[in-house]
Order: sequence, then structure tokens, then C-alpha cells
Amino acid sequence: VQLQASGGGLVQAGASLRLTCAVSGGTFAKYNMGWFRQAPGKEREFVAALGRSAGFMKYADSVKGRFTISRDNAKNTVHLQMDNLKAEDTAEYYCAADDGVWNPSRMWRQLLYDHWGQGTQVTVSS
Repeated sequence: VQLQASGGGLVQAGASLRLTCAVSGGTFAKYNMGWFRQAPGKEREFVAALGRSAGFMKYADSVKGRFTISRDNAKNTVHLQMDNLKAEDTAEYYCAADDGVWNPSRMWRQLLYDHWGQGTQVTVSS
């Protein structure tokens, strides 16, 4: 399974970006999908997760109300719509896939995810 993240860039605070993760080589519909990020000098952290079934999603508290995760099973893609971006959102963003059972209490755990893409850089200037 290959994951390809794109859509990052340099924006000003308050702007929006939409990240896309394209999945190939597997059955996309069977995966729970997650987004993580890593800022310079910090550990990688959970951002959002979306289950294979509609209605199952989870967000980090820091992005609730500003970020929206969605998926298009017809196009094998997952998106992260990021609105009202802040300087603290600056990081390399990674998408990941998990073929296990959806468990909202565990979807933040990086070890849960079997497949990872390369990152896409998001830089927010204040």
C-alpha cells in the first residue's frame, strides 16, 4: 500500500489549506485513515482520524472546530481541510492507514497504523 500526501504550502495565519492523501495498492475502503503532524524539534502527534464507516471520526483538541477530515472512497483519497490556520499548526503532515477495528480511544496511537506516506510541509506565518 502506498500513500502520497500533497497540498501543503506557505500561508498566512487565518488562511486555509486542504491536504490530500492518495492511497494505492490496497483496498482503500477497508482502512481507517489518520493524519499526524510533526513540528521541528517536537514529536509526531495525532491530528485527526476517520473510520472506514461514515460517522466515525476523531480530532485532536488543538484542531477541533478548525480542521475537517473526509474521504472519497471512489477516488481512494482522504482529505484534511484546515481552516483558520495558526502559526502553531506549522509542521510536516503525514497520512496513515490502519486496517484494524475502529476504536476512538486508540486512533491517536501511531503504532496502530500499518502504512504511512511521506509528509507534506505546512508553514503558517503569523
